[in-house]
Amino acid sequence: MVLQKSPEKAVLWGYGPEGAQVTVSLSGQIKQKSSPVSVTKGIWRVTLDPVEAGGPYNVTAAVQSSTATLTDVLFGDVWLCGGQSNMCFETFKIFNASQELELAAKYPHVRPFMVSLNMSETELPDLIQVELPWSVPTASGVTDFSAVCWLFGRYMYEYLKYPVGLVESCWGGTPVEAWSSSRALQQCGLKQNTDRPKTRNSVLWNAMIHPLLNMTIKGAIWYQGEENAEYHQEKYNCSFPAMIDDWRMAFHQGSGGQTAHDFPFGFVQLSTNKKESTDDGFPNIRWHQTADVGFVPNPRMQKTFMAVALDLPDESSPYGTIHPRDKQDVAYRLTLGARAVAYDEKDVPFLGPFPTQILITQKYVNITYDQTVSATWSKNIFEICCSDIKAPCGPKSRWFPVPSMKSGPTNVQLSANLCPPTDEVAAVRYAWRDWPCDFKACPIYSTSGILPAPPFIINRYPEKGNIWKSY
Repeated sequence: MVLQKSPEKAVLWGYGPEGAQVTVSLSGQIKQKSSPVSVTKGIWRVTLDPVEAGGPYNVTAAVQSSTATLTDVLFGDVWLCGGQSNMCFETFKIFNASQELELAAKYPHVRPFMVSLNMSETELPDLIQVELPWSVPTASGVTDFSAVCWLFGRYMYEYLKYPVGLVESCWGGTPVEAWSSSRALQQCGLKQNTDRPKTRNSVLWNAMIHPLLNMTIKGAIWYQGEENAEYHQEKYNCSFPAMIDDWRMAFHQGSGGQTAHDFPFGFVQLSTNKKESTDDGFPNIRWHQTADVGFVPNPRMQKTFMAVALDLPDESSPYGTIHPRDKQDVAYRLTLGARAVAYDEKDVPFLGPFPTQILITQKYVNITYDQTVSATWSKNIFEICCSDIKAPCGPKSRWFPVPSMKSGPTNVQLSANLCPPTDEVAAVRYAWRDWPCDFKACPIYSTSGILPAPPFIINRYPEKGNIWKSY
């Protein structure tokens, strides 16, 4: 087991005879003993004093004449891993899986825990079942564990050099509504309108998240959205940020204020599904994942971080193209965001290039980015919207693929002469398709070549800020 280290306080709870007095003691490098607490409605709860990272410790709960002891308890950072099938995607399925599984035993301080798949129509105080109890990692133990979660934890351990606890709670083919409380869904006007059990509102929140709220956690990572490409897609720009806000509030309250009210929340922007698809589902969800801003953190989604994954397609995945096997790059990009946002590391690049200015002339569109870019020629990944009215362009507007003409250290120039003489360039978008490029072959990356530019759609009208310039 891993409990949350200082400065937060770990919370422990359990069951006992009604009214009985329970004391909890900690033995190891330091010793603690709690004041007695009463069992109320069958449950007791103790908040430990802060404990620095390390271990092992024994934790003993004593009630009347009986005791129960947890051994080999470590203190470190606890991360919750949630979402649908790409978060659940098991370690044995990824590229170089055998090599990764061989490494597992070399990381005894990265401890996995897996919640079983269960639903409930009401909020539960405890898990119905545990799939994998807190464990010291072995090849056989990690084989069915979330690859993104495990890799994130292993990479973070390399950076932190102290224990990391990983709590997997995910289920394939599930929408954000199933993982959200009724409070969060009400904010977005989402009502129950499905009879498919695991897509029903709040059923997974009730059974697989609510029982964890007493835990003190450092943060959460999330990989989900594929299901919402076809289900309440237009609401995802509300439902996803609302879920994050609600989780933060609920974990903060559930832990007695120990989990931060704004704990860091990382997520994976959707990868790819169908090559040559012209469906806007995945592009729209990618945009909605950022609350229609294009990048995070942003004012609506503070203390969040995102791993862009649209450049990691896997055309030959035996698990379907919607399940790419390269989870190593996904997890690594998440760790960059965690280091910057969760651990306040300065000067760690974690955001791909994003436009700060778009200059329009009759012949070209010049996009200036917020950082130095590594750019390659592109035939059609950039598109312009031509319009004869001063109104925003949407997915159903007239979009024309345009080639990139040349690039500089921080800018890319596109041809603009495809618009009819009576029209003007009213919007620009980038990578606005399900499968925008081959593996690690999108045209715009950070100067290191590690971080791909996220997709964007930027309208000229109505004017917001000063991003558009015309001459």
